[in-house]
Amino acid sequence: MKSSTRTFLTAALAATLGGAVLSLPQQALANPQPRPQDAAAAGHDKNSSEAAARLDKKQYHDVKVTVDNGIATLTGTVDLYEYKADAEKRVRKAKGVTAVRNLIEVGGPSVPDQQLQAKLREKLTYDRVGYGNTFNAISLTVENGVVTVGGHARTDVDKDSALALVATYPGVKDVVGEIEVDPASIMDDETRMQVARAVYGYPTLSKYSIDPAKPIRISVQNGNVELYGTVDSQSDKDVAFLRANGVSGVFSVKNYLQVAGQTTEAQR
Repeated sequence: MKSSTRTFLTAALAATLGGAVLSLPQQALANPQPRPQDAAAAGHDKNSSEAAARLDKKQYHDVKVTVDNGIATLTGTVDLYEYKADAEKRVRKAKGVTAVRNLIEVGGPSVPDQQLQAKLREKLTYDRVGYGNTFNAISLTVENGVVTVGGHARTDVDKDSALALVATYPGVKDVVGEIEVDPASIMDDETRMQVARAVYGYPTLSKYSIDPAKPIRISVQNGNVELYGTVDSQSDKDVAFLRANGVSGVFSVKNYLQVAGQTTEAQR
């Protein structure tokens, strides 16, 4: 009796184990493990969705973003260059994004280069009036709607203000920022003020302080002075150079002042 019971139990256990073994392939097929490429695709879609969520504003309704291996590619159109730049900043903050390829095109109005340059120069001349803009000498050129902004700014705030002004103007297709910020220095700040007093304190040059958009602009880098702007005569240009060069502590003066109606080289 005991022997037959053991035989029965052994047979039952064998049958159970055999069934389990036979069922393994079916279970594996019913619950397949995720493949690496499937996981990568899921991550790609998730990162793209997170990046797209950062562009959930009406100015980006024509912009598309895809993320592949951490690189986000932006395509489509916007109305202003500032939207193109801002879209890139937003997407850079998205999870999983390590770099951005910005292929967005700026639509909006098409403005002739010469007209656009004249308008932007007018805007820049009055930018930061009352905040020492006499010490900013910012230049710009326009080619096919691409604006290159260069020259010197006294502070990072002055630089950012100029770039923001250009970026928000209709007709600007792209912005190349080449503005140099003058070194932060107490000595240079004192030199700026002394040169300004020497130049504007001279009777024939005081008129250039009346219109805040047309001053003699003074840039200082480590004791080296540069003069920019437009004056009425060669005499005014020469006097400005002599007055600046006579300030104690000035190492050198480069005179980039232009005489109205003329184009001249810098006087060293």
